[in-house]
Amino acid sequence: MSLAHGPQTLAIPGPSIVPERVLRAMHRPSPNIYTGPLVDLTHSLIPDLRKVARTEGHVAIYIGNGHAAWEAVLANTHSRGDLVLIPRTGSFADGWADVARGLGLRVEFLDFGNRTAMDAAAIGQRLRDDPTHEIRSVLLVHVDTSSSVRSDTRAIRAEMDAAGHPALLQADCIASMGCDVFEMDEWGADTAITGSQKGLMTPAGMCFVFYNARAARARDRADCVTAYWDWVPRTEPAIYYRYFNGTGPTHHLYGLREALDMLVHEEGVENAWARHATLAGAIHAAFDAWEVPGGMERNVRTPEARSHAVTAVRLPKHGTALREWVEREAGLTLGIGIGMAPPDDPIWHDFLRIGHMGHVSAHSLLGTLAAMDAGLKALGIPHGAGALDRAAKAIAGA
Repeated sequence: MSLAHGPQTLAIPGPSIVPERVLRAMHRPSPNIYTGPLVDLTHSLIPDLRKVARTEGHVAIYIGNGHAAWEAVLANTHSRGDLVLIPRTGSFADGWADVARGLGLRVEFLDFGNRTAMDAAAIGQRLRDDPTHEIRSVLLVHVDTSSSVRSDTRAIRAEMDAAGHPALLQADCIASMGCDVFEMDEWGADTAITGSQKGLMTPAGMCFVFYNARAARARDRADCVTAYWDWVPRTEPAIYYRYFNGTGPTHHLYGLREALDMLVHEEGVENAWARHATLAGAIHAAFDAWEVPGGMERNVRTPEARSHAVTAVRLPKHGTALREWVEREAGLTLGIGIGMAPPDDPIWHDFLRIGHMGHVSAHSLLGTLAAMDAGLKALGIPHGAGALDRAAKAIAGA
């Protein structure tokens, strides 16, 4: 007998749960893509996307995932042979580096491991050691989805300014936008990218590039850009189809409109940030009780470096076993551990991730924690007592 029959919970760090409202908005016949309501709907998305990214800058929409956004932003800001500096806190920095190399860019890492935030002062020092300004961009993964490390964008921008270095600050906010606080303009990011499938609560298939005037000027010298990736015709296009360089992601646009109504106009972005912070606090309250020698351990030890959208977990010898148990017996899907070891390495099974992003409530989060607690007991995995009580108190005291 399995107790998984009934509602299922997806607690992976993207794609996140898609609200029923969003799914219903997408369930319609294909629309006219030349004139009419879809055109007006698409125009309405741009100001609300700006509100989520906290920018007055430009917005370009692409059909693609986060890897597509990586390529789009680099293609529009770089020429072959450019040097980019990548402060590394997890495997998604490695992925962005691979895309950069594929475009003919040179890559230099500052590796801060998989458990600690970026050292802003070290980044500043590296830029001071570049008097000829060979480094054209700092590529910052705000929250690395593999490690759940969150880094301080504002502090890094301050170090770049103090160094007097003209490099662009380009921010990957795929895991964080709409979940963790991110202020593109106030913090001085020149570009920011995200996807539809996480904090924006829409199925995977769209990505977004936000860019300011400094990044727009970099486009003038970029020789990596192609007709498809060029953000210029996608920004305030004179002809509708140029938004997407062809047919748009029609049904995703309807879904995104509904999701932005929920996030921007009903809840409010700042309230969404607060909700994610509170729910993350409940997770960490549970782990304060659960963590014992030989048992589960949060990957990120410093509280201020922990994401509010995803929590990476170390569970030696039992990570895969716990994931499989909660899915089979409780209807809960947790994320695999990626980037900590190759999939063919036995250590790969020592990790898992909890996604708590987007359409997540106190009810669903407490259910996730309760299913995990049951799995720990069923599998005889060492753990401390009282985790659910602590999580409930964190919710009650919010």
